[in-house]
Amino acid sequence: MVKIETLEIFYRNKIGRTPENLRQGAGHFNVFKTDYTTDQPLPAPEAYRRRDFYKIILTRGKSEIQFADKTVQIQKQALLFLNPQIPYSADLSQIHNSFCVVFNQHFFHRYGNLYDYPVYQPGGTHIFELTDEQVRQATEIFQRMLEEKASDYVYKYDVLRNLAMELIHFALKTQLSSAVQIKQPQNAAERIAALFTELLERHYAIDDTTQQVSLRSATDFARHMNIHVNHLNRALKAATGSTTSRLIAARCLREAQSLLVQSNWTVAEIAYTLGFLEPAHFNAFFKKQTGITPQKFRMV
Repeated sequence: MVKIETLEIFYRNKIGRTPENLRQGAGHFNVFKTDYTTDQPLPAPEAYRRRDFYKIILTRGKSEIQFADKTVQIQKQALLFLNPQIPYSADLSQIHNSFCVVFNQHFFHRYGNLYDYPVYQPGGTHIFELTDEQVRQATEIFQRMLEEKASDYVYKYDVLRNLAMELIHFALKTQLSSAVQIKQPQNAAERIAALFTELLERHYAIDDTTQQVSLRSATDFARHMNIHVNHLNRALKAATGSTTSRLIAARCLREAQSLLVQSNWTVAEIAYTLGFLEPAHFNAFFKKQTGITPQKFRMV
């Protein structure tokens, strides 16, 4: 498994150097336009990894995005929202006239939490296929970003922040018919479920073999959230219809499947990172959930 990609690595791969204005702990924003012509080398597929920054990409042409548990093929054009919690690989070799925005959490840290929006939530919609008219509208926003980025306006980054939010809301408006995707927590149970889901996704973001999950049980998560375990169990049952233990097991299994497919780690190393004391315990858990051993799953 390739370790997390930082903004520094991103820029070294893209332009061969790190921008002078890229500072640790500082807000960062940039926007690019890429048009591949026949005499230009096509981009290599992006490696499967997590990043420490956010992306918004407008693609035109066929492309393929592979997440931990699914592969999405884009036939014509789409708007993509990619965040640090979700590892992915991307084959963008057939795209043209694409736009890409990169920014970090510090760029928005005084303006709310990006995870409040479904485009960046675990289980939310991250890819929006667009009509020709919607592509035209999105392109106008990206063009305004490019113009603003090149301007000398003192408050241009405020404008750029607003334009990034405009893209988020533009995407959500294309999905208004999908009420579940844009539903906000309405009661205490739903709010607890949302906090639990965010913590669960963050906790199972495994990047290297030295990591090990420490929250394994409902009691562990309840203690971390500073609520009683019975309260957590009731809230999750009311909001999701499932028990805390089942939700934890499902997320653990999804990460295990991702690591078995995407990494070259041994089964023992995967077992360790997921908090199992012995590989045999991990094998038993995996077989109970899927009906096959981790090794057989890897060979399928």
